[in-house]
Amino acid sequence: MPDQRHASTLPQLLERAARDTTQGIAFIGGPFLSYAELRECACRIAQGLWERGTAPGDRVLIAAGDPEIFFRAFWGCVLAGAVPCPVAPPADPARWRARLEHLRTLLGDPLVIVSKTAHGELPEVGLRSVTVEELSHATAEPDQLHVPAPDDLTLLMLTSGSTGSSKAVRLTHANLLAAQAGKAGALELGPDDTSLNWISVDHIAAIEAHLLPMFNGAAQIMAVPATVLGDPVEFLRLLTAHRVSVTFTPNFLFGQINQAFAGRPPSRQEVDLSQVRHIISGGEATVTATVRAFLDTLAPYGLRGDVIVPAFGMTETCAGSVFNRDFATRDLETEFPPLGRPVRGLRIRVTDDDGTVLASTDRPGAAEPGEVQLHGPMVSGGYFGDARATAQAFTADGWFRTGDLGHLDSDGRLTLVGRSKDSIIVSGVNYYSHDLEAVLDELDGVKRGHVAAFPIRPEGADTEQLAIAFVPAGDPADEIAVYRAIVAIRSSTVMHWGFRPQLILPVAEDQIPRGNLGKPQRSRLRAAVENGSLDEAARRSDEISTRFLGGHMAPDGEVETALAEVYARVLDTKAVSATASFFDLGGTSLDVLRLKLEIQAAFGIEDVPMSTLLQAPTVRALAGRLTAGQGAGGDATYDPLVPLQVTGDGTPLFCVHPGLGEVLVFVNLAKYFTGERPFYALRARGFGQGETHFGSFDDMVSTYVQAIRRAQPSGPYAVAGYSYGGAVAFEIAKRLEADGDKVDFVGVFNLPPRISDRMNEITFTDGAINLALFLELIDATDIERLTATLRPLPEADQLAHLIDHAPKRRLTELDLTLERFADWVHLAQSMVHLGRDYEPSGSVGRVRVFYCTPLRGTKKEWLDHQLSHWDEFTRAPNTYIEVDGEHYTLMGPQHVHTFQATLRHELARALG
Repeated sequence: MPDQRHASTLPQLLERAARDTTQGIAFIGGPFLSYAELRECACRIAQGLWERGTAPGDRVLIAAGDPEIFFRAFWGCVLAGAVPCPVAPPADPARWRARLEHLRTLLGDPLVIVSKTAHGELPEVGLRSVTVEELSHATAEPDQLHVPAPDDLTLLMLTSGSTGSSKAVRLTHANLLAAQAGKAGALELGPDDTSLNWISVDHIAAIEAHLLPMFNGAAQIMAVPATVLGDPVEFLRLLTAHRVSVTFTPNFLFGQINQAFAGRPPSRQEVDLSQVRHIISGGEATVTATVRAFLDTLAPYGLRGDVIVPAFGMTETCAGSVFNRDFATRDLETEFPPLGRPVRGLRIRVTDDDGTVLASTDRPGAAEPGEVQLHGPMVSGGYFGDARATAQAFTADGWFRTGDLGHLDSDGRLTLVGRSKDSIIVSGVNYYSHDLEAVLDELDGVKRGHVAAFPIRPEGADTEQLAIAFVPAGDPADEIAVYRAIVAIRSSTVMHWGFRPQLILPVAEDQIPRGNLGKPQRSRLRAAVENGSLDEAARRSDEISTRFLGGHMAPDGEVETALAEVYARVLDTKAVSATASFFDLGGTSLDVLRLKLEIQAAFGIEDVPMSTLLQAPTVRALAGRLTAGQGAGGDATYDPLVPLQVTGDGTPLFCVHPGLGEVLVFVNLAKYFTGERPFYALRARGFGQGETHFGSFDDMVSTYVQAIRRAQPSGPYAVAGYSYGGAVAFEIAKRLEADGDKVDFVGVFNLPPRISDRMNEITFTDGAINLALFLELIDATDIERLTATLRPLPEADQLAHLIDHAPKRRLTELDLTLERFADWVHLAQSMVHLGRDYEPSGSVGRVRVFYCTPLRGTKKEWLDHQLSHWDEFTRAPNTYIEVDGEHYTLMGPQHVHTFQATLRHELARALG
């Protein structure tokens, strides 16, 4: 058996692991790759990097989420002497560009390695890119590999700060190998300890989980996070199937498994955990009650009572560096167990605010908490290209400042009691308060500078949760305004971070404590929630929301009950009223897509039309639709009107779809009108089964006018349209005025009055590419290349090419098949054909044109030579309002919170 323990650099580690051709990595859903095969592949990639001019020390971003592709690229970089830096797209795709621009500056124009399938997702920011597949086709293996020194930089790991402030942690060969030696000793690991990792490869825990079994000459199993997060019990099945003895998970997964077993536990034959030695619990606080329930639940499946090992580590310490092997014998009655003792070589000390050492691993036992500081060979030397951050992170005598508060007991075991850094850890991921606060501070319902995001942990919760305190911008007694602010805060948080706040608290200014410099003291806010000081604010928030949503109505019957469970799961809440709208409960456009998939799975339905979800957004209404069956349909049952938000006494706003016919683009916008005015969207005909496309532009306008009159029999009216929908809104307004009604608001979102020339330019290829861009199947930088590739192909082959090369993750999110994509493209083409003969005529009172960066040319050219022609079709001077974003993104997650404020302001001016 090879002895990796004497390797002093990573290339030596790989070379020694490769001597045993029987050991390697089993990729779930992929191949088995022996360490020898991994080294062979890495040599080819190293050669490919050299052929492209990459030199030792050059930084390389690896933007590949698939662990097989990632680790091939990782080792190729290491053997070439390049410095890999894993990076993952953020939850909000709009932030991807900003992250890459930041990293381009920080790392000095690094090369980007991507997988072939993800290449189209990479925004154009001036960085060179190459696919792993291209690098693997190097003509020959290198004659001589780069020979690094132990203290050479070998890996950069990004901190999870906000988009523009992520730091790159410097890790050397010596750091990483000292860490593996310490872990192997602390956990008593050897060549028989097969490990499993499912953590994302851009996280230091995944690097640890890969290097540690190599260090021990052991086998390893790799899965993507979705495999476990989609079905937590699959984690146990993987442990069983691969006879795993060592794995890692944050605490939240224990809670999810407990819930899954409470509902439908697997059979004893399906799960056998008798071989498991260690489940490392880290990334967030271990909750003893959750772990006890987990151990009790799984004891009948052979799980020993001593397998859970609470741990602590950071990116700066190469992941786990403190382990509690005494948990089962000493700590099962605690709320949060100690994190344990440091691995060999790591020293811990606790200091007060003045730097005085209160306790250390050499002198443990001080109960008084202080800042936790670390020193040892596995501790990073600082941050790449950021001397200021490095200086702030280390004391004058070279100890790393963790930013955590804790103490050492008499046995030298570390316990954390809080954080001095302003961060929130949700499901093992760090989020920084100031990042979200900057977004929420721009909302018009929030008093500027008076919002604070902080962590809480409700009793029994398996992970930290987010709380937000804010001071309302207007009269705090105005419940409509307060509720609208609550909805806006919740929606903006979901779009920015991808999850919902557990608490949103409207408070008075003096209830947000501040330090000497005016900075919110978030730890005191957390304490105020825990000691009950903010209970009144929480009650008020609940009461206001209940008044607007109506009292809780329990689901009735099996279908409603099952649907309510799906709603609660998608919205991450405990109970859902049968009569509350999915959108009023906080559902976003992405949530609608997940809801569709979950309902189809729960009820065994092949397809739930999006129109059904949009037009029947409550549990009760949707249950009625599902019970009636989805087969009936056609033009007779088609209703273009989608009520996205129905509260408020103001004049309703009717928004017409863009040229693609769909109205999901309005879902996030509509939330900001809560309590102010109803928001209806108009959806094209042809999405539902048996529905035909409109036969003419006039047919479409007439259908929409009739639908508007059913919802609002008389004026004054407010209509608007996005892109193509702007021309339709203009015609609707003309028709309403011709019938004798007032139209006080006509909004046009980035479209000139004459569209026929543009419609005649749009070919089938253009239409298919536009839809793919709208659905985020391609990137804008791909358009020119794709157009040239697709034009010569038959139409069916063009569509197949776009679907075949689209990110599989995105297709799954959208539940999009080739057949559904083709139907959508043909519907969009029907819209194009209707517009080819359209010529504007007549006039309306005035229009308000909201304009942004156009598809071609500058904003000024767009305004002066195209949009200004609206002046020819109105009787009073028009208003032209510049808004953020580009044509396809002005209502996207990154711009909707500013666009809504501008739109609502103009509506208020027009409607009084």
